[in-house]
Amino acid sequence: MITQSEFSLIGSDGKLIIGDITFDDKNPKTPIVLFVHGFKGFKDWGAHHLVARYFASNGYRYIKFNLSHSGVPADNPKDVTDMETFASNTVSKELFDVNAVLDFIEKAYGKETEVNLIGHSRGGGLAIIEAANDLRINKLITWSAVSAFNGLWKKEQEAEWKKTGKIYVTNARTKEEMPLNATLLEDLEEHADTLNIIEAAKRINIPWLIVQGDDDVNVPFQNAQQLADANPNSRLVKIEGANHVYGASHPYENETLPPLLFKVCEKCLTFLGEE
Repeated sequence: MITQSEFSLIGSDGKLIIGDITFDDKNPKTPIVLFVHGFKGFKDWGAHHLVARYFASNGYRYIKFNLSHSGVPADNPKDVTDMETFASNTVSKELFDVNAVLDFIEKAYGKETEVNLIGHSRGGGLAIIEAANDLRINKLITWSAVSAFNGLWKKEQEAEWKKTGKIYVTNARTKEEMPLNATLLEDLEEHADTLNIIEAAKRINIPWLIVQGDDDVNVPFQNAQQLADANPNSRLVKIEGANHVYGASHPYENETLPPLLFKVCEKCLTFLGEE
């Protein structure tokens, strides 16, 4: 039977990371798939629960979690509503959280357990940096990954951002203006070398599947091409007609995966099963 258990950890700045683990209770010893959500995303967004069930029913333990500064409160995990925490997020804080979850997995399941990483959008950038620096990762999969963290805003916003200490990004779904503190930009400038996704991509020496829709307006296809060019051993799969979230939406009411996201999951399953 497919079962879900929950966990919580202390993340960056002492804030809480909440996560869940989906698995088939008939399979106690199974490899792990760890999912890292993107900017404005969270573990319960859209069809993520169906993706978790898909992998669990195919022999994996699927772990997803909310980054500590995602702005999704632990007591109301259905949307980004804690704007103060959201505003104070940085990429370094997110990497701290990814590491904390990997430490938790190692403690809970032992060093020998196979851990595969899936990152979506900005979470794809995090996954690339993590996989370049962390020997615990067995295989890497990125979905619609960014090739640079500063691609999420316009370059011309930066001067004003530094001056006022804040800019706003619009949530396309809720139309809400979401604040970002200048600490996000300062963190990227201060750690420009370690947070350079393309440089990290060049150092990936484990199997890597790059998945990208060709109808993605949020992270255009050229991002995937740049990543693939940076690492000739990676494998790029284009999903024809797919948008940034492969046909999912939030809230997602259907009982089955969107056809394009199902296709993505199938391709990932095949990749994970290869020797």
